[in-house]
Amino acid sequence: MESAFLAEASARGEAVTPAQPTDNASREPLPGLDELVQRVPVEVRAVLDELFRARFVSVQRVPESALKRG
Repeated sequence: MESAFLAEASARGEAVTPAQPTDNASREPLPGLDELVQRVPVEVRAVLDELFRARFVSVQRVPESALKRG
């Protein structure tokens, strides 16, 4: 995947250099998920919740003929 990106970027004339690995021992630990969620503005979280959360809006009876039998 990265090689395809690099090839396309080169074809467009962009100078892209692959990222170099870093020494993970000197890095601080990653923050927890709750802390990261709190960094996202409330308005953005509300929009993301509305766009990507499944909502059940109705209940309907489905005929057995519509169900797949395996």
